[in-house]
Amino acid sequence: MKKLILGLTILSSIIMNAQTQIIAHRGYWQTNPPTTENSLKALENAQKLKIYGAEFDVRMTKDGVLVINHDEHHGKMEVSETDFKTLEKLKLSNGEKFPTLKDYLKQGKKDSSLKLIVEIKPAKTPELENEIVKKTIQTIKDLKLESQSEFISFSFNVCKEIKKVEPNFKVQYLEGNLSPQQIKAEGLDGIDYHYSVFEKNPTWISEANSLGLITNSWTVNDLEVYKKLKEQGLKFVTTNVPDQLKD
Repeated sequence: MKKLILGLTILSSIIMNAQTQIIAHRGYWQTNPPTTENSLKALENAQKLKIYGAEFDVRMTKDGVLVINHDEHHGKMEVSETDFKTLEKLKLSNGEKFPTLKDYLKQGKKDSSLKLIVEIKPAKTPELENEIVKKTIQTIKDLKLESQSEFISFSFNVCKEIKKVEPNFKVQYLEGNLSPQQIKAEGLDGIDYHYSVFEKNPTWISEANSLGLITNSWTVNDLEVYKKLKEQGLKFVTTNVPDQLKD
């Protein structure tokens, strides 16, 4: 009986590892009724789905506060050129206050089973990017969320700086212009590319998997695209419709 239970446990683990895992893009916000992307409610919704993770975007205000916002602007205000006190006067479209990274991580900590996929957005200079990286990592450490957090960025400098500051953190590159072999040689942990990149480079997923790299694709909202990527052995997808792909 013990051998049977052990065998079933191992089989279950193999099946889980073989499945393509789901990451909610900027949280799960395309609900009914919909909420706002990168809001605390969107993160809470993702937690309820019981998926692998939720992705969100980190920027820094003029006075050095780390905030969650995808675009360079919040309303008509450029985030990097505006103080936080001014930015927070404009609430999100769902009525929530403008979230800081600390706000977001505190909500994320309420469910340790959901990975927090931290996208650090490119800044205007490498020096600013390095400052954002150090502050982000310190905030994560202060809240003891190291094991729950993974990192992505379009900035190659950001990716390299994260590995420099904290070599054990998982870091994936987003831009799509480097091969799996180049990513491996640079010491990064994976590729997280738009699905069109994999369409143009159909061997990259298998090559990355054979190199032990993480393979992810964004933003996969079409079921047929999702199925094709799964067939190629993709390990993760980032999507605006996590509920649909999960089902």
